[in-house]
Amino acid sequence: MDINGKTAVYGIVGNPVGHSLSPIMHNAAFSSLGENRVYLPFQVVDIAQAVQGLKALNIRGVSVTIPHKEAVIPFLDEVDPVAQKIGAVNTIEVLVSEQGRKLRGSNSDWVGANRALSVHCDLADAKVVVLGAGGSARAIAFGLLEAGAGVTLCSRTESRGRNLAMELGCDWQPLSILEKLTGTVLVNATSVGMVPNENESLIACRDLEKFRVVMDIVYSPLETQLLREARAAGCHVVQGLDMLLYQGAAQFELWTALPAPTEVMRKALLIATGNQA
Repeated sequence: MDINGKTAVYGIVGNPVGHSLSPIMHNAAFSSLGENRVYLPFQVVDIAQAVQGLKALNIRGVSVTIPHKEAVIPFLDEVDPVAQKIGAVNTIEVLVSEQGRKLRGSNSDWVGANRALSVHCDLADAKVVVLGAGGSARAIAFGLLEAGAGVTLCSRTESRGRNLAMELGCDWQPLSILEKLTGTVLVNATSVGMVPNENESLIACRDLEKFRVVMDIVYSPLETQLLREARAAGCHVVQGLDMLLYQGAAQFELWTALPAPTEVMRKALLIATGNQA
């Protein structure tokens, strides 16, 4: 890749971001199409200052990850209606006009989750338990509800979980009674299981057989403790890499107005995680 003064810069803002595979995925896509663009990781603690920096440095667009998906919203110039309803942003595009630069937030997480899960079940008939009440849980639960699924949020913090469930119009249950819940699909929408806590899971092995499909949004490691145990219990498993791929493809198309080279992006992700493409 020849980086020069005309190279358009994109990136991901979060804390941490060292584990992120988004740079590998997007740079492979740019390269395959001969685009003079580059995608970089930016570790960000102060999201307010970082957002202002996007305009000053002429960054063209960024992905937003943990813990900034909700916190970033007040600092954007525009938020699309879907992201506004979800209450979380994972994509920012920089709009340039005669009046200057504006930052517009949107959300592709729900698109990625729905596409990844729909391979394994009919979402319109699914009963889904979503673990978590953060930005990812918001987006995933929203997408599932839009597809006609029945959703139960399950979280440790009651106030946050209940408030989110009320906003979305779905059920909430405390994590303490997770062993009593059943459904078609279980989704871990928390960071539990991510490196360096890769030996952790929120649900006991014996309770996984109550679900037909188990998805984990964590992709570092690729095969989380949850997914290993779900596979052993006979469940269909959906890796975080699938959601990452499809939400990334949606981001790519938003930023570039070009069809995303999905198979190129998939191959890059598989190679990066030590799997054969």
